[in-house]
Amino acid sequence: MTILVTGGAGFIGSNFVLDWLAGSDETVVNLDALSYAGNLRNLASLQGDARHVFVKGDIGDRALVDGLLASHRPRAIVHFAAESHVDRSIHGPGEFMRTNVMGTFGLLEAARGHYAGLEGGAKEAFRFHHVSTDEVYGSLAPDAPAFTEQHTYEPNSPYSASKAASDHLVRAWHHTYGLPVLTTNCSNNYGPYHFPEKLIPLMIVNALAGKPLPIYGDGLQVRDWLYVGDHCSAIRTVLASGRIGETYNVGGWNEQANRDIVLTICALLDELRPDPAGPYARLITHVADRPGHDRRYAIDARKIERELGWRPAETFATGIRKTVQWYLDHADWVADVQSGGYREWVKQQYGA
Repeated sequence: MTILVTGGAGFIGSNFVLDWLAGSDETVVNLDALSYAGNLRNLASLQGDARHVFVKGDIGDRALVDGLLASHRPRAIVHFAAESHVDRSIHGPGEFMRTNVMGTFGLLEAARGHYAGLEGGAKEAFRFHHVSTDEVYGSLAPDAPAFTEQHTYEPNSPYSASKAASDHLVRAWHHTYGLPVLTTNCSNNYGPYHFPEKLIPLMIVNALAGKPLPIYGDGLQVRDWLYVGDHCSAIRTVLASGRIGETYNVGGWNEQANRDIVLTICALLDELRPDPAGPYARLITHVADRPGHDRRYAIDARKIERELGWRPAETFATGIRKTVQWYLDHADWVADVQSGGYREWVKQQYGA
């Protein structure tokens, strides 16, 4: 038995591959283009493990994908591969359209051809699991109910628009062609192997280096935070038991304002790695807000709990402590990913 994972060297994808192989002997074929955020060091513990077959390549390479499906005959495709950083989508939306929209289209077409050739139990068991985001739903007022699976799509950034488009493609391939799909829309993930351009790892890395901790605007933008290990368990649950054609929202039941996230990280670092120069909160710097910055996201995850019995195991307090400790314990990983190109990006985005 085999599954094909796309984007399995990225943050969530690599955590999923590690989680999957920790609890299963089922082979993972891992297709990743190794863009700036893809990192094989995330998977170093699998070196020499025959259950992990890594293939460097693009989901838009139809011949490659067709060949992998034909040779490995996976029972499921779990699709993580995506450009995912809102700020980068504002500065360069083209790559987001190419990967998230056209890449997903090509993958769906390859999956459709593969599915058509299956028979009997193999055909009945096949699934295409599309991993998406709560950002497709737009922004919520402070007192508005959290996003449910029936919430209207209102994407506000090039990134969220590209993911909304991919969600619609997945839905259409199910209703038009009968492809057995599953979709999960998750809230903001955090945890090990998170590339330090997103809020939580950037704050940890900058604080340890004595650099400013840039917060957009007033820092009161609210997000629901989901520990990546919980996200992996939700995907496993949906892949095993989810109803074909359904969408499941996956959240951590942890709404937090960005400013409070940064203050929590500073307090943990004050405890775990005190800075002789003083409390880390002294480094907090407010910078100009980004264009079209959504004010609040919140996930109503009652459907997945009601239908499939899944609920996150981590609170924000336990998950953020594990995350900060992981970065303290893996300074070598942080140093490795901080290439010259990455430093240029941070300088461009947040200023000197």
